[in-house]
Formats: sequence, structure tokens, C-alpha cells
Amino acid sequence: MYYLTAIFLLLASCHPKDSDTGWQELFNGRDLSGWDTYLGHRLGNSSSASNKVPIGLNNDPDRVFAVVSENREPVIRISGQDWGALTSQESFSNYHLQLQFKWGRQKWPPKENDKRDSGLLYHAVGEQGADYGFWMRAQEFQIQEGDVGDYWGCAGALMDIPARQLDSSSYIWDPSAQRLTFQNGTSIGRHCIKSTDAENPIGAWNVLDLYCQGDTAVHVVNDVVNMVLYHSRQDDTGTISPLTAGKIQLQSEGAEIYFRKIRIRPIERLPAELLK
Repeated sequence: MYYLTAIFLLLASCHPKDSDTGWQELFNGRDLSGWDTYLGHRLGNSSSASNKVPIGLNNDPDRVFAVVSENREPVIRISGQDWGALTSQESFSNYHLQLQFKWGRQKWPPKENDKRDSGLLYHAVGEQGADYGFWMRAQEFQIQEGDVGDYWGCAGALMDIPARQLDSSSYIWDPSAQRLTFQNGTSIGRHCIKSTDAENPIGAWNVLDLYCQGDTAVHVVNDVVNMVLYHSRQDDTGTISPLTAGKIQLQSEGAEIYFRKIRIRPIERLPAELLK
């Protein structure tokens, strides 16, 4: 009995839960337990670096991923110096994920003059580095200055999104529009723009809520629904299959960013108010 109790307490300390709400904390406030790090090849001053050898899995010599104190609070800092992701060791389906992020000041070549960029990848499956050598196959809840809430499909992931065309190559979410399939290599492409800019200024914390139920997902930024996405699936050289479960990745992509209060809970249905 003592042995079983000790195991239970150990598991609870790794993944503490709020018994009142069903939330499971994915960041314990001390270290990166429950997460793996992955870094692709070093870019230097060019996104077309000749050396394509990845830094690798759980090899982080420059502490791109670290737990630091920010205003006396433990947070996850992702420096952005090298590109890759912090990846949950668990896979999830049918959930509500909530986290907070804010931008740091530091930016790195080759994106030192670009918008600050990161991303929340969900339903991440398959090999590390499948997307351009840095990220897994996944659906992306974009985190980029002015573009938080956008959609990108990574490494063969696709979604159907009600959207209207803005110009020859851009589409924006419109819940009253026809559903279009967003997929790399097509005339529509793999990127859909969110409807409303709800991001707070640099230095302020933002709350992201991601709802995934079945093959539907909802992106919410600071309590504003930015997009509802349908029929999540993946393309393996022409074979289409559902993509409704997977790991979570937090991107490192050239900009310093902080994360805190990362938690997840199971859901049986999407809240009706999100689909209005």
C-alpha cells in the first residue's frame, strides 16, 4: 500500500490537477518535467544555412528553453536563438488548453528585423523536424506580432475553415463564408488570417485558449474568438487521415518569448458560445 501511495504522489507532483475544475498543470513552476526540447540546424544569418545537422532532441547547449524568474514568478523563457520547440511528452485529444504568453525584447538573425514570432502547435505527430527541419506535423495556432490567432498547417496538416479571399494569395476567417480547405501546395495554401487583432502590447501578458473536440478546433485570444476550424486531418503522400490527437509544441523561432500558467482539461463538447 505504501508503495502504491508513493507512486500516486509522484505522478501527482509531475502533473498536478485542480480537483475542482479538472485542470492539469503542464508547467510545474520548477523545471521542464513533462517536456522534451528539440532544436533544428543552426541558421546563423541565413535561413538557408548549408549545415543541416540538427542540434537535436534534449540537447540545448545555449539554454534556449529555461525556467526563469520574471517579477518573482517562475515562467518558461524561450530565447528564440535557435529554432525548434518545447514538446509535451504526453499526447492529448478533446481538450481545452489555456496558457499565457508575453514577448521579450530580444530577436535573433535571420529574423532580427521581422515581427516577433513563435507558435502553439497542436495535434503534433510523427518525427521531430518534419516541418522545415524544426517542427513536427501539426496544426498551428499562430503566435506572431499582430497575427496571433492565425492558422498554419505544418508538414502535411490541413483544415477546412470558413474564409473569404482578401487578395490573390490571402484569406481571412469569416464564419458566414464558404468553408475552404487550407493545405500546402494548393492555390489556397496553408495559411488563414484571424478575424480580429486581440493581442496586448509587447510586455503585457496574453491569454490563449485552444479548444479541440473531435476534428474541430477554436482559437481564442484574450477572450476573443479568432477562428473556428473544421475537419482536422493529415496528408501522407495523397493518403488523407484524421488528425485529432497529438502532442503540444511551443515554438522557438527567432524571438524571445515567455510562457506561464499552462494547463489543460478534458472536454466532451465545445462550449456553445464559441460557435455563435
